[in-house]
Amino acid sequence: MEKEYTYKYPRPAVTVDCVLFGFDRGEIKVLLTKRGIEPFMGKWAFPGGFIQEMETAEDCARRKLQEEAGLKDIFLEQLYTFSEVQRDPRYRVISIAYYALVKSTDYVAQAGVDIADVQWFRLDEINELAFDHKKILEVAVDRLKGKIRYEPIGFELLSEEFTMPELHKLYETILQRSIDRGNFRKKILGMGLLVDHSAKQLDRGSTAAKIYSFNKEKYKKLKESGFYFEV
Repeated sequence: MEKEYTYKYPRPAVTVDCVLFGFDRGEIKVLLTKRGIEPFMGKWAFPGGFIQEMETAEDCARRKLQEEAGLKDIFLEQLYTFSEVQRDPRYRVISIAYYALVKSTDYVAQAGVDIADVQWFRLDEINELAFDHKKILEVAVDRLKGKIRYEPIGFELLSEEFTMPELHKLYETILQRSIDRGNFRKKILGMGLLVDHSAKQLDRGSTAAKIYSFNKEKYKKLKESGFYFEV
């Protein structure tokens, strides 16, 4: 028998929404799912859904990512709580949004429960979204732009080994502005956070760029001691 609840005060429903950013071929992309149920059937939205009685918001986010897009083992960070009164046409719903940075080529998304399709989209390809997800996207993009200025979260979007031009392109793409190559290289290398593998790209000859990886352990220690990262 389904439980029935009676409260003196109204109890809004609580959901989660997950904004997944990926970086592919020099472009920032976002994972969207096409809804297979009402409301907004056929419209694109973020993976998400209602929190069950005995799970946390993060547990729900992970469950919905796996159920709707076939994705698991993704690092999530809470973004913001969206509580506009009419954000859902059915009833009062509050959404706790999460965001994550992933290498889009590392994950094969598959449409799952109540989902008609799942795809990666460039930011400039996204127009109308279900619910208030366009606003959620705007907040997530602003958070990404702001946070990458003081914490090297951008490394999560690159392969484990990368070149300086690839890192430079990533920062220009996220910040949507030109960054002087020489100053960028000098500042990044001066932080001592990159591991130089003294290897060259095999197909570039004498113009090949060096291959680097990110020393996460060193960054963690510097951050704990008050280190400030800014580009």
